[in-house]
Amino acid sequence: MIKLLRTAWEQLSLYLPVILMGVLALGTYWLVRSTPLLLPSEPESPAQHEPDYFMRKFSVKTFDSTGRLKSEVLGTDARHYPDTDTLEIDLVRIRSFNPQGGLTTASAQRALANADASEVQLLGDARVVRESVVGQAGRPQPRLEFRSEFLHAFMETERVKSHKPVTLRRGTDQFTADTMDFDNLERVIQLKGRVKGVLVPDAEK
Repeated sequence: MIKLLRTAWEQLSLYLPVILMGVLALGTYWLVRSTPLLLPSEPESPAQHEPDYFMRKFSVKTFDSTGRLKSEVLGTDARHYPDTDTLEIDLVRIRSFNPQGGLTTASAQRALANADASEVQLLGDARVVRESVVGQAGRPQPRLEFRSEFLHAFMETERVKSHKPVTLRRGTDQFTADTMDFDNLERVIQLKGRVKGVLVPDAEK
């Protein structure tokens, strides 16, 4: 009997590694079947150009590090777009002061402004006015006024551009052109297209 058991054990020992390999393979197969599939992560959807907050009949002021008023933006309605960090404003009015205290105002039916209103696109009955100031050399600089259906105003660098017909008034002088690029700091203006001008002699000013 003992000899028979020993013989059976020896035969079982020969097949035991094969049996264990089979059990391991079955276990691995069951584990793979039972494990849930990892779904690929969905790509992040691009930011939508939709407003995240609104304002009505508002006034927003910005100040410099000394507490001096830099700009004030007023409007009837405004919508902020987080993807571009811009404000779309209806019936906009803007006041901006340069470091010397010179005042520039802007108004339009609608405007698109960056976060601090240093760059503003004015659309529909657009108007930008730089009030008369005394220049660094002590010479007075006359009042400047720009009118167009579109004006792109850079308040801090005192630059105004337009790719549409524009009217410029400098004191009592008046110019019209198809496009314009005005740099107040460099005292340079570029008028292109059909340019016309009316210059009033000094004696009549």
